[in-house]
Amino acid sequence: MKDKIDLTSEFLTLTIGELLDQTTERYPDKDAVVYADRDVRWSYRQLLEKSNQFAKGLISLGIEKGEHMAIWATSVPEWIITQFGSAKAGAVLVTVNTNYRAFELEYLLRQSNVATLVLIGGYRDANYTDMINEVCPELKFCQPGQLISEKIPNLKNVIYIGEESPPGMFNFRDIMAMGQEVKDAELAERQSSLNPAEVINMQYTSGTTGFPKGVMLTHLNIVNNAKFVAECTGITSDDKLCFPVPLFHCFGCVMSTLASVTKGATMVPIEYFDAEKVLQTVEKEKCTALHGVPTMFIAELEILKIKDFDTSTLKRGIMAGAPCPIEVMKEVVDKMGMSEITIAYGQTEASPVLTQTRTNDSLELRVSTVGRAIPHVEIKIIDPETGEEVPRGIQGELCARGFGLMKGYYNNPEATAAAIDRDGWLHTGDLATMDENGYCNITGRLKDMIIRGGENIYPKEIEEFLFTNPSIMDVQVLGVPSEKYGEEVMACIRIKPGMTLTEADVREFSIGKISRHKIPKYIYFMDQYPTTASGKVQKFKLREMAIELYDLRKAAEQKMA
Repeated sequence: MKDKIDLTSEFLTLTIGELLDQTTERYPDKDAVVYADRDVRWSYRQLLEKSNQFAKGLISLGIEKGEHMAIWATSVPEWIITQFGSAKAGAVLVTVNTNYRAFELEYLLRQSNVATLVLIGGYRDANYTDMINEVCPELKFCQPGQLISEKIPNLKNVIYIGEESPPGMFNFRDIMAMGQEVKDAELAERQSSLNPAEVINMQYTSGTTGFPKGVMLTHLNIVNNAKFVAECTGITSDDKLCFPVPLFHCFGCVMSTLASVTKGATMVPIEYFDAEKVLQTVEKEKCTALHGVPTMFIAELEILKIKDFDTSTLKRGIMAGAPCPIEVMKEVVDKMGMSEITIAYGQTEASPVLTQTRTNDSLELRVSTVGRAIPHVEIKIIDPETGEEVPRGIQGELCARGFGLMKGYYNNPEATAAAIDRDGWLHTGDLATMDENGYCNITGRLKDMIIRGGENIYPKEIEEFLFTNPSIMDVQVLGVPSEKYGEEVMACIRIKPGMTLTEADVREFSIGKISRHKIPKYIYFMDQYPTTASGKVQKFKLREMAIELYDLRKAAEQKMA
């Protein structure tokens, strides 16, 4: 192990395993992981012991440094053991979206060259056991650890989290028991051989557009991003952080778990998002911090209107993952007591956070911007056509450079070169402005921008306006094909419970307040949006729905021609 590094120093040259070791040395008896709905309350010492045991089990299984292993599970306690245990063994952890189905799973396992898969039995209506057997029919007929799969030739081991042990799979308990066969000195040797600059995590882009790509992230990338995020949020060892965001996403496994460990805070995960369960957990555990995407906070605020939960201990946290409506942010501060809540912005390719507001920023800054660059990150706004930097206050594409940028997309150099230019700038594809103090405002996506009859229309502007309607709970604005104008504006609206709203009401509300060409031509009311497992609304699915709903196939074909 390297010489002990002061965790208050600005930049950490630590592996994930070393980070956990040093935090445990500081806070051995402090709660590290608490699940409010089950018998899990681990101190940092216990978390370290379980992580070491799992790491030794992986070594006993024959897993080598740099080998790829995947986890396909909700935020169960074993996920956290796997995160830290695999890092200590030097295995690159590939995180799998909990919403994946067999076709997507097969693609990921093949593309990432995974040798070991850890999984639960299933989630909601998806049976993971059936799906892995569909992808690897040989699994049912082999001994654990001896899989020879025609479709996924690299995959050898499948590890099951749960009571039973399906055919061909190890049980998670088996791997923990196998750890007893490996001496502590062997694990210490393996851990000391790891370099903080090596890849240790691979996350596949969420698939809101295009086919997922494997983002390669190093110890240095995510340990330091977690540290700076924690500091911008104000997290200390006194905090108890509740997070319902999924662990397969950077929000969960970097901004929540790793960020907590950098400061010795207590992690209070929710296995999968349920607004009422979040509020119950905050009340029961007296959580001081809460993370979530805007749709999660919107759902929690709706519950608070009909049920009382004590959120008085909440003070800080992060809202990220999608643009935050200003009215939602104000309600979170006023009704949930989160006076120091921050907004963060980033991408998986940047580990993930690039900009964040600070706890001492004015509420105005925290509701109108996504903050300024975190330490050791440069931000610039460029003209997407010329590549030249634009003046402050002028809209352009946000580009970033710094320590957090990925090593690249796994086995995809062409996509890597398209995302990061020769000067090391990541082109985010997001439209933004930057003020004189470096604070950024995300105004939309280059691909989301609606071009109606030559006029550029930015969905976020219309969404923010419609949010001021007291009957609207949530709104998503997108462009749909038009034979006459190229594109027309569509608004997909969720109405607040007990309220009524018609298309005519929405148009009447808009007339005279926003430009006529920005008033939605199509208005559709719905109860839920299609989302990724991390809560991001999939606008491309809304667009596909609109094409069918309004018979816009001819216009869509014309647009593609």
